[in-house]
Amino acid sequence: MTNLLILLTLPENVRNQYRDRLKARFPELSIDIADHHSKVGPHIAKADALLTFAPMLSPKVLQDATRLKWVQALGTGVDNLTDQDALRKDVIVTNIHGIHGPPVSEAALGTMLALARDLPRAVRLQDEKKWFRFPAQLLHTKTVGIFGVGVIAEALAPKCKAFGMRVVGISSAPRPAPGFDAMHSRDELLKVVGDFDFFVLLTPLTEKTRNSINADMFTAMKPTSFLINLARGGVVDEPALVEALKSKRIAGAALDVFSQEPLPSDHPFWSMHNVIITTHQGGFCDVYVDFALPVIEKNMEQFLKGDTGGMINVIAH
Repeated sequence: MTNLLILLTLPENVRNQYRDRLKARFPELSIDIADHHSKVGPHIAKADALLTFAPMLSPKVLQDATRLKWVQALGTGVDNLTDQDALRKDVIVTNIHGIHGPPVSEAALGTMLALARDLPRAVRLQDEKKWFRFPAQLLHTKTVGIFGVGVIAEALAPKCKAFGMRVVGISSAPRPAPGFDAMHSRDELLKVVGDFDFFVLLTPLTEKTRNSINADMFTAMKPTSFLINLARGGVVDEPALVEALKSKRIAGAALDVFSQEPLPSDHPFWSMHNVIITTHQGGFCDVYVDFALPVIEKNMEQFLKGDTGGMINVIAH
């Protein structure tokens, strides 16, 4: 019997959806569930396959997975998985991509609006039962820069255009794309970032992008501009961002991802009134299971048949 371990630090009903739907489709599977990497002990040594999000892993999980043959990552990013020394070279890694356009583009728009209208301030006033009016900023006529032009950016750009925004893309391989008014290479970012009212990060975390949004970048940005990070925490030099926010070098930030997750309770971000924190929620939506299952089921079917060459979205083999 093939053993699948589902490791998901998510609400129980979400974990159970994956288990129940995969069990119904593949009754020959033995499926175990853990809600945290520290709880995989009774299951990991017998696991042939692992279903998880890469940020939810720990090196020990991979070290103890002596039978592991396949990891199905539930996100696009596989940092904290493929860069782990404990991952054996013979383990197949597959991911999910192409489904994040709607949820993450909506997350970007939602946080842009929240920053522009200072909704956190409104909520604080509500908590204090204070009636105080202040002018909102508009997205209309503003410029948004999008760093990382893939499926999500291509979903986001036309939505921004619908708000009357100017949309600028930053890509390692610039190309024309619907909804963009201009496109620049990554090497040009420092020159053009000063034009952005909103700067949305969607780029993958690589050695070239790690800490690429740094003190020099914040100095070049407008003091009225906002940063939105829906990429990976490691893309941003977080100490430099803390200083830029404290000194009002930039107006504010909406942060969904962090170098360390969960974000430590003593981190300065928590107490900053010009920061909106969401807990790696960008792509997490009510229909994510429906979006992801076709890829998982296709790969599980091939894995059970022993046809690993027929698996899709293969990152490492």
